[in-house]
Amino acid sequence: MGGKAATGGKPAGGIGGEKHSSPPVGETWGPRVLKGWPSCLTAPDEAAVRTDHAVEKAAALPPKRIYRNNGYLMVSCNGGLNQMRAAICDMVVIARYLNVTLVVPELDKTSFWNDPSEFQDIFDVEHFITSLRDEVRILRELPPRVKRRVELGMFHSMPPISWSDISYYHNQILPLIRKHKVLHLNRTDARLANNGLPMDIQKLRCRVNYGSLRFTAEIEDLGKRVIRMLRQNGPFLVLHLRYEMDMLAFSGCTQGCSNEEAEELTRMRYAYPWWKEKIIDSDLKRKDGFCP
Repeated sequence: MGGKAATGGKPAGGIGGEKHSSPPVGETWGPRVLKGWPSCLTAPDEAAVRTDHAVEKAAALPPKRIYRNNGYLMVSCNGGLNQMRAAICDMVVIARYLNVTLVVPELDKTSFWNDPSEFQDIFDVEHFITSLRDEVRILRELPPRVKRRVELGMFHSMPPISWSDISYYHNQILPLIRKHKVLHLNRTDARLANNGLPMDIQKLRCRVNYGSLRFTAEIEDLGKRVIRMLRQNGPFLVLHLRYEMDMLAFSGCTQGCSNEEAEELTRMRYAYPWWKEKIIDSDLKRKDGFCP
């Protein structure tokens, strides 16, 4: 399915079987006391000589990574924005590791907050695709012939197992992609383990989160405006966050609610079998500091 250089077989020593010489852990994750210290975004020998201005001007695209495409990975993220952002980092890593083509992830539109935002409404989709072209091929949508297969139901959809290590994806998920050509992962929250993974994988996660998932210009401008306000008017800012029904239902915090409202929140909690904690003492939750 396209591509030139095959990288088949079980990976060893790095992502996709490629061996990399990584700097010591301290150099990668150590505190950034001084500007220009090495991080997951800059090589150690470059970091000392780069300035913020130079980083901004370095707009050259990385070279494309050429590999034999094992299939296409579609993902539907679930949860809040932080959960989805972490999941996108994981899905990029998985696509890179399995040598597949990733379709720009779909954001959650079915949760309580009913947010209709698409990926491109939140993140700079062009930057997301091009900044990772040296790691993985990312498409806005499936190619027409593959899209027709999906429309005819010729694909496989499933939730991956939570907190799986990378061998699960190689041994269980990759064969499914090769068989069906298109795999849809319909849940993405916490589906890749946090610890015990190769450093190359952790570094790519870091790179996606802090380098490739850049907000749209409108959101960036709003953030800069908030910073200007803080610098001009003082160090505090009042921000009104949405106080949503699912947060109340699943935390069990019913202070200030009427008996009818508390009963409604309890029914909501019981309506979702995947939420394990059903009987909650609201007063005890508040006493332990778990109420928002």
